[in-house]
Amino acid sequence: MPYNTSAIPPSEEVTGHSALPLSRVKKIIRLDDDVNGCSNNAAFLVTIAAEMFVQYLAEQGLKMTYGDRKQRKTMQYKDLATAVARVENLEFLADVIPPTVPYKQVRERKNNKTVKDTEAGQLTLNGQRILPVGSSNGRKKGSAKSGAIVVANGKEKGANGDKSDEVEMS
Repeated sequence: MPYNTSAIPPSEEVTGHSALPLSRVKKIIRLDDDVNGCSNNAAFLVTIAAEMFVQYLAEQGLKMTYGDRKQRKTMQYKDLATAVARVENLEFLADVIPPTVPYKQVRERKNNKTVKDTEAGQLTLNGQRILPVGSSNGRKKGSAKSGAIVVANGKEKGANGDKSDEVEMS
């Protein structure tokens, strides 16, 4: 087990070397259709800027780690997501680093949405709305055929799926 686990502090001045590979950054720059060419100096500056951005993001995530009640030494995804949510400079990353949502909440939202959709009526494959069972559709009691499904376009489908006479909807 290593005896020194402290992080190496970043250098304050640019030495001509970057932690990010310059060749990869050049390849990424070439992928952009809007850029026709890029000099080595410009690619180096983009590399240094990307390195500084990653360092800033890590520092903000570390601040969120220290802000937690429990003093942790390991930065977690939730720390970066919190930093993106709280720091104004990082708001553009909200789509890339969204806050986590517990599975229980996702399941409850899905169940609530399903219940709302059922109450509002369901759609058939061709986009027609099927009225929910027991809903009032303006027809007299007992006027529907046995096993018929009433569709919002005013027609009903019989139990065997064939279209029958039009039904008045009010």
